[in-house]
Amino acid sequence: MPLTTFLKKLSPGRIIALGFLFCILLGSLLLMLPCSLQPGIALPYLDALYTATSAVCVTGLNVIDPGSTFSPFGQFVLGCLIQIGGLGVASIGVGIMLAMGKKINLKERRVIRDAMNLDSGKGLIRFVKAIFCTTLLIELLGAFLSFPVFFRDYPLPRAIGLSLFHSVASFNNSGFDVLGNGTSLIPYQKDVLLNLVTCVLVIAGGIGFPVIFELPLKHFSWKRQSMHTRVVLSTTFALLLFGTLLLKLTESISWLGAFFYSVSARTAGFSTYNLSDFSTAGLLVVSGLMFIGASPASTGGGIKTTTFFVLLSGIYSAATNHSERAFHNAIPKDAFRKASVISMLAVFLVMTASYLMLIFDPQLSLRDVLFEMISAFSTSGLSTGITPQLSAQSRILSIIMMYIGRLGPLTVASLWYFTIGERVRYPEGTIAIG
Repeated sequence: MPLTTFLKKLSPGRIIALGFLFCILLGSLLLMLPCSLQPGIALPYLDALYTATSAVCVTGLNVIDPGSTFSPFGQFVLGCLIQIGGLGVASIGVGIMLAMGKKINLKERRVIRDAMNLDSGKGLIRFVKAIFCTTLLIELLGAFLSFPVFFRDYPLPRAIGLSLFHSVASFNNSGFDVLGNGTSLIPYQKDVLLNLVTCVLVIAGGIGFPVIFELPLKHFSWKRQSMHTRVVLSTTFALLLFGTLLLKLTESISWLGAFFYSVSARTAGFSTYNLSDFSTAGLLVVSGLMFIGASPASTGGGIKTTTFFVLLSGIYSAATNHSERAFHNAIPKDAFRKASVISMLAVFLVMTASYLMLIFDPQLSLRDVLFEMISAFSTSGLSTGITPQLSAQSRILSIIMMYIGRLGPLTVASLWYFTIGERVRYPEGTIAIG
C-alpha cells in the first residue's frame, strides 16, 4: 500500500502520533552517528532513544550529559529535534510543504487543527505562517539577550552557539542545556539577566500561540481579550505568584530562585538549584506546578492551565450551586467533563508508571520516583537526580510517559476509536455519589 493511501485512511490523531514517533526514531539514529558524538564517546542505542524522545517531547530529562557527549553537530541535531517537538510535527510538515509551494488539503488542515488543539479550522495556513515568524523572532531576540552572559565565559563561536541553543530550548520549554557537567543553569543562579530572559522565553512559549497573537491584535486591552486568553493569563499569573511564595516559604533560596523555579516547573525543566537538596514540601509544590503545566497550543505539556481552571470552576459551581462562568462568559457544558477525564487519565498514568518503576528499581524512593514520573508525563524535565540511575526497563517506561505526555492522554486514548460511538440510548439509573 502506498504511503499516501495509508495516511489518508488514518485519523488526524494517529498521523500526529506516528509523526512524533518517526521523528524520535530518526533523531535517535542521527544522535548515534560518529559525527554527532565527541571523540572517544560511544552512545548505546537506548540512551540515544531516550535523549531523542526527551528532545522531541520537549522534556529535558537526560540519562547522559548532552554537553560532554555530543559534538557541535550532535548539539545542532538536538536543537532541531527540540524545535520540531516544540512547534509540532504537523506545523513543521506544513511549513515545509508551503516552502515547496504545495497546496494544503482538507485532511492536512484537520491534522494542524488537532495538533494545535484549535476549535476552528479557519485561517490555519496564516496561523502556521505566523507561528514560524513569531518563533523565529522570539528565539533570535532571546539569543541576542543571552549572548552577553555566555560571552563572558566562552569564546565567540561557542557563546553564539550556546545563546541560540538556550533560546530555542527555553522558548520550547525543553530544559536541555549543552554547558557540560550536567549542571543546567546552576552556575548562573545569581545572574539576573539570564534568569529573567529564560523566564520570559519559557512563559512566552507556555501561554500558547493563540494568546501570543491575540494580545497585540486586541491592543493588550484586558477587556477586549477573549475568555480563553483571560483564563490562560490569569491562571498563569496565579500559579507563578503562589508557586514563588510557597517555594520561598519552604526552601532556603533567593526570591529570584523561587520565581525561576515557579516558572521552570511549568514544563521548562531548567535548574538553578539542586533539586535533590529540596525538602519534601518543596518538591510537592514543584510537582503540583509540573502536573498543571503550560497552556493549550503551546510548546509545553501538563494537563494545561485551562484544564485546571475549569476543574476549579466546576468544583466551585457544584459546591455553591452556581452556574459555571468566568469573565462574564458561561463555561461550555462539556468542558468540566473533558477536564475531569484528562485529569483522571493523567493521575492514573502517573500512579501506574510510578508503581511499575518501583518494581523495576526498588532501591529508589517513592518521593523521587513519583517526582520523576510527573516530570516525564508533564514534559517538564526536572529531576532529583535519579534519571541516570534508572534501569533499562525504567528508561523505556520513562520514554513511553514522555511520549504520552507530549501527545496528551486524551489524544492517546482516542487513537483506539474505530467507530463513531454508540447510538443506543439506555434508561437513566440512579447511583449515590459522595
